[in-house]
Amino acid sequence: MREDLFSWELFSKVPIIGIVRNVSFEDLKNVLPQYYDAGLTNIEITMNTVQAQEMIRYALDSYSSSLNIGAGTVCSEDDLNKALDAGAQFIVTPIINEKVILNCVDRKIPIFPGAFTPSEIYKASSMGATMIKIFPATTVGPSYINELKGPLDQVRLLPTGGVTLNNIESFREAGADGFGIGSQLFNKTLIKERNWEGLNSHFRKFVMKVQP
Repeated sequence: MREDLFSWELFSKVPIIGIVRNVSFEDLKNVLPQYYDAGLTNIEITMNTVQAQEMIRYALDSYSSSLNIGAGTVCSEDDLNKALDAGAQFIVTPIINEKVILNCVDRKIPIFPGAFTPSEIYKASSMGATMIKIFPATTVGPSYINELKGPLDQVRLLPTGGVTLNNIESFREAGADGFGIGSQLFNKTLIKERNWEGLNSHFRKFVMKVQP
C-alpha cells in the first residue's frame, strides 16, 4: 500500500500542486527550501524534465514528511514505473491512459489524470481516479469548472494550465478542489537571477490566495 505516503492533510492545507518542468537539478536544490518555507505543500516533478527521477529522490530525501512529492507528465506505463521507482507519492498525467490509471488504483497510489470533456472526466473518475486534472483550463476559465460541478459535483477537479494569481480565487469560487500551477508559480526570471528571497515572496502570494 502506498496511499499512506500521500497526506490529504498536507494537500488540503494549501491545495496547490506546483509543477516543476525544465528546472535544473541545481536550481531545484535552491527552490525547494523556499517552496517549503513559503508554506506550499505539494510539488510535482514532470518526467520529461532532465534528471526527473534523481530530483524526485532528492526531494523525498529532504522533504518527504513536509511535502507531497509526485511525478507529472506520466504518459505511459514505462513513465509510471520510473516514477514509482523514484518513490513518487502521487501521479499526474496530461491524458487518460487506462493502464496507468488502473495500475495506480490497484496499487492505491493517488492518480490525477488529465481530462477535458465531461465524458472524459466521468470516465476517469469511474475508473477510480483520485482527482481529475482539467487541462488545459486556460482555454475555458473558471466558468467551466462551475458548469462541470453541476452534474459532476462528486468529482474532485484540479484545473491546470493558465491558473494565475489574478484568477486563482475565481477558480476556487467556481468549485475547484485544487490547482496545478507551473510557470506562473516557478517564475523563470527569479530562478534565472537566483533571486531566492524574491521567489519566496512570490510563492507566498499564491499561498495567501488559497488560505481562508
